[in-house]
Amino acid sequence: MRRPILAAFLAPLLAFSQSACVSGENAAPAGGVDKVSYLTAVGAFGRESYVWVAKEKGYFAEAGIDVEILPGAGTTENLALLAAGKAQFAACDLSAVMVMLGGGDLRHAVRAVAAIQQRTLNSITTVSSTGIAAPRDLSGRTIGGVAGGAPWLLFPAYAKLADVDAKRVTWVPTPAANLPKLLAAGKVDGVGLFVVARGSVEKVAGGRSVVVLPYSDVLTDLYGNALITSTKMLDGDPELVRRFSTALLAGLAYAVDHPEEAGEILHKHVPAQDPAIAADELRLMRPYVRLDGRTGTFDPSRVARAIAILYSTGLVKRALVPDDVVSFEAAQAADGVR
Repeated sequence: MRRPILAAFLAPLLAFSQSACVSGENAAPAGGVDKVSYLTAVGAFGRESYVWVAKEKGYFAEAGIDVEILPGAGTTENLALLAAGKAQFAACDLSAVMVMLGGGDLRHAVRAVAAIQQRTLNSITTVSSTGIAAPRDLSGRTIGGVAGGAPWLLFPAYAKLADVDAKRVTWVPTPAANLPKLLAAGKVDGVGLFVVARGSVEKVAGGRSVVVLPYSDVLTDLYGNALITSTKMLDGDPELVRRFSTALLAGLAYAVDHPEEAGEILHKHVPAQDPAIAADELRLMRPYVRLDGRTGTFDPSRVARAIAILYSTGLVKRALVPDDVVSFEAAQAADGVR
């Protein structure tokens, strides 16, 4: 799709986030409704609420898509489900995707089609009582994390650039929902979480101050989560990929601009989630979502630099080029949502 045509239909899409809508070329197809499954990155936290917002606001319905939203369990499992055709779309940490593809796993099976966060959200989060205040304090400590999740997968690269001996840090596999409780109970010294999860940790930390060590402090070129689909979907129905991406990005833009409303929408669909904490996550996530006012964009040179960082630290085992990771044609088709 050429940019002049794209701009013509996207101009009213989110000119003001208060009136976000999906229309024009993203309208429902004449042939009926497409049913797809979408996997969140991990669980159903506030940072994932934008997909429920897109559904609640009717963006998917207007695009002719009926979405089943499923809680993801980290990049490794999400990619496997995409490749097996058990889901059509998923949010995955783009750096973790690079690690998987660079290892030869699913190299020709999946591609990113939209950026959800322009910078990595991964971090080690702890509490002041542990005495951890800087990366150097992690040596000899125990960290809880989701097995196959991005904080765990990317830790060796973070540790190398932060001058930490990764071999002296022990990781304990833990379900995402249990991580704050495990930390508060003193069972681990820190947890691998997104920086926006600070509120969840504070809630169970018993008044102790929370310390966050963002990976982005040293891994400056890494993206955060991205929308991933299978190459089979891209080859078989690129128009559906475009419609889904555009609707999801509209939900993302609306969610970060209306965090309280988005938190209530998440709570409506997932009653166990605290709407106030969800809103706090979205407020913290907002600066990570847009680049020069745009949402969903990829810069090929940045993707190349991210690959180079991970390759230089040994996480990516085989050489990759940006086109091995991102479908820039698909990304451009949904680019420009504001």
